Amino acid sequence: MLSNSLIEQDRAHLVHPVASWRGHEATGVRLLKSAKGATVTDATGHQLLDGFAGLWCVNAGYGQESVIEAATKQLRELPYATGYFSLGSEPAARLAARLADHAPGDLNHVYFTLGGSDAVDSTVRFARYYWNARGLPQKDQFISVQQGYHGSSTVGAGLTALPAFHAGFSLPLDWQHKISSHYAYRNPVGNDPQAIIAASVAELRAKIDQIGGPERVAAFYVEPIQGSGGVLVPPKGWIAAMRAVCTELDILFIADEVITGFGRTGPLFACEEEGVVPDMMTTAKGLTSGYVPMGAVFLSDHVYDTIADGAGAAAVGHGYTYSAHPVSAAVGLAVLDLYEDGLLENGRRMGARLLAGLQGLSDHPLVGDVRGRGMLAAIELVTDKQSKTPLPAAAQPSTRIFDRAWQNGLVVRAFAQGVIGYAPPLCCTVAEIDQIVERTRQTLDQTLDDPDIRAAMR
Repeated sequence: MLSNSLIEQDRAHLVHPVASWRGHEATGVRLLKSAKGATVTDATGHQLLDGFAGLWCVNAGYGQESVIEAATKQLRELPYATGYFSLGSEPAARLAARLADHAPGDLNHVYFTLGGSDAVDSTVRFARYYWNARGLPQKDQFISVQQGYHGSSTVGAGLTALPAFHAGFSLPLDWQHKISSHYAYRNPVGNDPQAIIAASVAELRAKIDQIGGPERVAAFYVEPIQGSGGVLVPPKGWIAAMRAVCTELDILFIADEVITGFGRTGPLFACEEEGVVPDMMTTAKGLTSGYVPMGAVFLSDHVYDTIADGAGAAAVGHGYTYSAHPVSAAVGLAVLDLYEDGLLENGRRMGARLLAGLQGLSDHPLVGDVRGRGMLAAIELVTDKQSKTPLPAAAQPSTRIFDRAWQNGLVVRAFAQGVIGYAPPLCCTVAEIDQIVERTRQTLDQTLDDPDIRAAMR
């Protein structure tokens, strides 16, 4: 009875993110009750392997006692401290210092937010301030990449390049521009890495010229791997090539590592894999393993110094009530301990096993592409491998795949275009990774037996 009552309360009052509001009213909520390690249990007692770590975020897994203890201790000692008025707390100062030590290059300054969306918003404000401080206010145009995701705030959703985040919201804004994704599986230039890199570099240069030249462009935003666009992995060298264009033309290069940060692709930060040092970098999700809200903007020395010198004795007028929250910072420190004490290494091993297991599904009639890096992967489903025909939209593949996987004891991200995304906790065991793969195979086999899918394949 309690579950039914909660379902009705949810249906009547709770607005869910990125949902059909009327659709949710009709279907109701699936209530999660508890979780431990890589397993979640719903209100009916159904146990599932969380192949998506909540929302790409529970990197350390559920129920880590050291993290729970750190939060509890901080709640008792100092549950809140503002960062305004030059006040602060020990956990926030320690976390900023440790993150700066781990960050690529000269990303030595950390501004804490509540999550990824407001971290992206903060970079827009910092970029504008930076160019004004340099006496170049006309550099006010921003470029991002199609199928990229940079949050769902008013500004960030415009940098995001996914239709659902624009429709009905009058976005993108007129100073927000896009270039094509590197999407190797469906790239017009084919899947040759050098051809993809050359095409992207040429398109970025052309977009800059179209806007009015580098003297108009403030910043270029990119995810090291595009997450919500379908786990799209760029060719090796792509990130570095785009960074080189921005350096040459004096355009800020901003890496959005909200998903890829904190071991998701192997190292602590994905930029490390190509030796790229952004001018600013956003993180969230794995920063606290999703236990409490927190995000961060990393600023390079030259961005920080330019803003600081431009402001002089005046305040830089940007802040949040919960910036550098002491409980979130205490959790971040405890999670960072776990990453350093073997969790990153386990994630690398299990990521290799996950990708090998998913590649073992390549011969399945529905699997067109398998891609990924570390504990971030996807398989793309098609009804014809030769022509790469997507599953028919009428089949509602996202709903069907998600529901079926759920019944099979697996949580995945099922994208509308028939892509299945994976981002399991880094704490997964060999057995759990193998179960994720096996339950995926079971889900694919069941989908292959559906009459409408069979008809589409004919």
